[in-house]
Amino acid sequence: IIESTAPGARFAVGVAEDADVGSNSLQGYELEPNGYFAVEVKERQDGSKFAELVLRHSLDRENEQSLRLVLTALDGGDPPRTGTAQLWINVTDANDNPPVFAQDRYRVSLREDTAPGSTVLNVSASDADAGSNARITYGFGKTPSKVLQKFLVDADTGTITLKEALDFEDVRGYTLLVEGRDGGGLVAHCEVEVEVLDVNDNAPEITILSLSSPVAEDAPGGTVVALLNTGPGGDQRPELVLAKALDREEAAFHELVLRASDGGDPARTGTARIRVTVLDANDNAPVFSQAEYTVRVAEDVPVGFTLVTVTTTDADEGLNGQVKYS
Repeated sequence: IIESTAPGARFAVGVAEDADVGSNSLQGYELEPNGYFAVEVKERQDGSKFAELVLRHSLDRENEQSLRLVLTALDGGDPPRTGTAQLWINVTDANDNPPVFAQDRYRVSLREDTAPGSTVLNVSASDADAGSNARITYGFGKTPSKVLQKFLVDADTGTITLKEALDFEDVRGYTLLVEGRDGGGLVAHCEVEVEVLDVNDNAPEITILSLSSPVAEDAPGGTVVALLNTGPGGDQRPELVLAKALDREEAAFHELVLRASDGGDPARTGTARIRVTVLDANDNAPVFSQAEYTVRVAEDVPVGFTLVTVTTTDADEGLNGQVKYS
């Protein structure tokens, strides 16, 4: 009898025979006390009496898989005689129990450098039913496509594996909705929370937010040349400043290599290059090629005669390096 049979259902159990007649013949049936069945006596048109089992309370295979009851037939003699029969009732399974996961919520942490194909964790569900009604198939419930690209669940074992590489800098955690479905279509769900752990797989990146170039050679020490960004979200903004005044006549430009190192183990380093041009300041006076010129001139030289040519140099450039004589 299937356990989902509704109370009130009847089952014929046959007829006891008694060779006597009259009041000494079969008069009724009795069933040993139990929590599920009662016996009712029915009489055919020929006067014979037969028994029917009547289900009074719902069966539960998960509580009792089988029942052994004694049915007694009684005659009307004095003293009465009885006959007995054993009723073996097998309670067959109905899919009246959904799967149940061992945990409603699972939590697991994965390093972002975990190799694809690695096992994330194993979820498991049980079902109190039997046979195909207890056979559970695992899968993902309503889950975003970006999550389905990253993870795979084995339909038979409930083992979740990683399909694609993780990236802490992209996504720091995932929530998976896993369902277990039994052979009768009943479903249970659990959540799997995957935390992605950061590893030092990124070197610092130096971003030049602003650059003041050219820089006047007479700019004082401490002048800000460049504003940088070396942290995520712009939370680290070091400045490049002059340690001392520049000298264009010594170097017209400077090629700088900036390095930023993180605190990882091992540490990673990022670099950036900056070219700073030095803007001339009029900080150099003209210099004559000679400090003194001696010229001998005859008294009869005509007006306009060139007596001597003097030369000067100026280390500055542009207008600052153009010399006028007087």
